[in-house]
Amino acid sequence: MRRASELEKTIILTNTGRQVIVLDTLLGLRIGSVFIILFCAAAGTLFPVLARRSKWLKVPKFVFDFAKYFGSGVIIATAFIHLLDPALDELSSPCLADGWLDYPYALALCLLSIFSIFIVELVAFRWGTSKLERIGVRHDAHGNSSGLHAAHGPEGSTDTSAKGSSSDVERQLAQDDTDSASAQIIGIAILEFGVLLHSILIGLTLAVNQDFKVLFVVIIFHQTFEGLGLGSRLAYIQLPSQYTFVPILAALVYSISTPIGIAVGLGIRSTYNPGSTTASIVSGVLDALSAGILIYTGLVELLAHEFLFNKEMINSSNGKLAYALGTMLLGCGLMALLGKWA
Repeated sequence: MRRASELEKTIILTNTGRQVIVLDTLLGLRIGSVFIILFCAAAGTLFPVLARRSKWLKVPKFVFDFAKYFGSGVIIATAFIHLLDPALDELSSPCLADGWLDYPYALALCLLSIFSIFIVELVAFRWGTSKLERIGVRHDAHGNSSGLHAAHGPEGSTDTSAKGSSSDVERQLAQDDTDSASAQIIGIAILEFGVLLHSILIGLTLAVNQDFKVLFVVIIFHQTFEGLGLGSRLAYIQLPSQYTFVPILAALVYSISTPIGIAVGLGIRSTYNPGSTTASIVSGVLDALSAGILIYTGLVELLAHEFLFNKEMINSSNGKLAYALGTMLLGCGLMALLGKWA
């Protein structure tokens, strides 16, 4: 039997007369969780980024490959198990108005998110392609390099004879490098957006959850694995020297997202009711939109570009392919298993 202090709650009345449970149990550990999760998330996210740049830390290539494919599986499992499933539950809750129960809004919002990202990327791709064609650059529409938005980079040779002087082409290529960097930064921002919303929400949930201890342990692993997945993608982004800070900044922003959610939850724990109608709608909508972002990113930007349209992977040995697939499935399986508790 747990001690009485661990079960202690306080019931107060708000101005509207509604009863709210104030969770003051394990308050010290709840506050400490802000810093513990911050450290774990930062370690998981920054390690791939910094290790790949380090000259003295000789990390074998297979470690980076493991992190990259493991991370792809983590991101895909996060989309389906940790975002889409909760969104379905939240937007079909019996406490919502009847209108919410007449249509699968969670799936519709996820679908809207997927097609919105697809259309934005399609327009950007067509615009970039037309610019490259004007200067005679031929490229592979599928891309052959790893990393987000690899399909937008030039691939092939240039024909300068029909398109002005070589200096004009060089200036245009320099501009295209800048545009490519901008496209990759936008890709990072899209991936970050989906992950950040989810991270803030689970931090808020952790701060006010009665089963704190179990959820706390699960979220430590959750944020570390998800951070490893995000960091492994950030580590392989190739940007001009003036933008090399972007992956580190993105990793730090992810690291503080869940601690921010916990801090907000602790601050409003006397008034916030996670089971309220408003909380269910807000969480459900944000989870559904985030799920669409990560589904598109995971299936198109990660799986398709890494396996189907990557010449290195297509021409690789059966052993390397099996290793990559096994690693990805391991990440997906472990993250899906965590969905049993969080």
